[in-house]
Amino acid sequence: MSIRTVNTRPFSDQKPGTSGLRKKVPVFRQPHYLENFVQSIFDSISAPHGATLVLGGDGRFYNRTAIQIILKMAAANGFGKVLVGRGGILSTPAASCVIRKHKAFGGLILSASHNPGGPDGDFGIKFNSGNGGPATESVTEAIFARSKIIEHYRFLDAGDVMLDRLGETTLGRMRVEVIDPVADYAELMEALFDFDAIRAALAGSFRIKFDAMHAVTGPYAREILVNRLGAPADSVMNAVPLEDFGGGHPDPNLTYAHDLVEIMYGADAPDFGAASDGDGDRNMILGRHFFVTPSDSLAVIAANATLVPGYRQGVAGIARSMPTSAAADRVAGALGIPCFETPTGWKFFGNLMDAGKVTLCGEESFGTSSSHVREKDGLWAVLFWLDILAVRKQPVETIVREHWAKYGRNFYSRYDYEALPTEAADGVMQHLRANFSSLTGKTFGPYTVQTCDDFSYTDPVDGSISKNQGIRILFSDGSRIIFRLSGTGTEGATLRVYLEAYEADVSRHHLDAQEALKELIEIALRISELQARTGRDQPTVIT
Repeated sequence: MSIRTVNTRPFSDQKPGTSGLRKKVPVFRQPHYLENFVQSIFDSISAPHGATLVLGGDGRFYNRTAIQIILKMAAANGFGKVLVGRGGILSTPAASCVIRKHKAFGGLILSASHNPGGPDGDFGIKFNSGNGGPATESVTEAIFARSKIIEHYRFLDAGDVMLDRLGETTLGRMRVEVIDPVADYAELMEALFDFDAIRAALAGSFRIKFDAMHAVTGPYAREILVNRLGAPADSVMNAVPLEDFGGGHPDPNLTYAHDLVEIMYGADAPDFGAASDGDGDRNMILGRHFFVTPSDSLAVIAANATLVPGYRQGVAGIARSMPTSAAADRVAGALGIPCFETPTGWKFFGNLMDAGKVTLCGEESFGTSSSHVREKDGLWAVLFWLDILAVRKQPVETIVREHWAKYGRNFYSRYDYEALPTEAADGVMQHLRANFSSLTGKTFGPYTVQTCDDFSYTDPVDGSISKNQGIRILFSDGSRIIFRLSGTGTEGATLRVYLEAYEADVSRHHLDAQEALKELIEIALRISELQARTGRDQPTVIT
């Protein structure tokens, strides 16, 4: 075996976003493309010689090929050990768990999250630091800067590593340990939740259905829900991870998880339904004929946290992304704990959790988690709900409606306009920025604009400032309209419109969210000129 230095040239488009570098598979398969980015990471993170790295992904197309390349580059760059999930599988929250438990220097997670896979689909890679969370902006900027000037990468000429058998091998001077991708994570879940109570509920008439969407959580759900908690085997659907996710779009929402939605709204619906995404960090929660918005899910979890063993001592604080509804704020106020409003991106929660300021956190984009790891955690949210249901012995809908009766209801919806021409999406945002100051004090039917801004965040832990995080139009009654460009797509631009209206009157809580938000939707479209500027009459997804 010999270490080879390969001359290369930089690629100008290798800029990682909040979720790492995401591109179409053919882009990653260009000669030297993946190698350039990986070497840029290794050059930027200053890992000590002999450091331990965690490696794995969601099983999408190109996952195995990329892992073999990265292993040989890690060996050539002086890493002492790599922990890699069997078969190359490791969910994003499980990777965070493994990094933290084994005190690794960091990890490389191969995923494009909820984006489609396959030979013409999406692929992604990101670096998570020693706390288990996504790299900070300073690190991602350093990686990008390096990728623009890189001239060579280091590579070990060696055979491939057997990924499908547990155990340790060597690659040059580096040890490679193939680990059970589920074991450490399942052990952590068993320490947090009352498995006996959940097991007792599942032994009775309580029925569940979990949709793994042919993505990474299939093995995790089978081990935890079926093997450890005793749910019938058919409680988990689409459980085998496939390179193209079975041709589906592994995004757990009402549009893309339609098979599960049909079951949960059918005549013989189970009591509880849930789904997770490509890399296992997102979740959707459903009751019988009832959808729980991610914002409400975070609020209900926070309000019931002390029912769960791992959170019996209470919650230090709550954090939510700016576009997420203020439902959690009302719970925090009642509990007398802080609630932080951050930009979108899990790394902002990581700082707060590392400082002990928050225990629970969530994003409206179907991401919820706690300080047990430093990533969104889809299956954790499912288990939290199952624990609450096992203790309260009430249906999902009853629990949510009782929550609304106590705290009020935040009607909430998100309109996603995906794969827009970038110029058109940017044009909408530029139009809003140019005109939002003139909206203050303006009245639209029952709504009066109190203030508008382009959200800026000063991190209370490290003092860093994040600007231009989304246009907020705040109304005097607490209602909100938010416009934000998402960085999670790989084709064109995704423009998201968030709508929220608070309602304390219980007699109006029965309304459908789209009905309750109808006027706000019309206002949003009017002031943004979205339809005229994008040519889209309807959003791609409504949640």
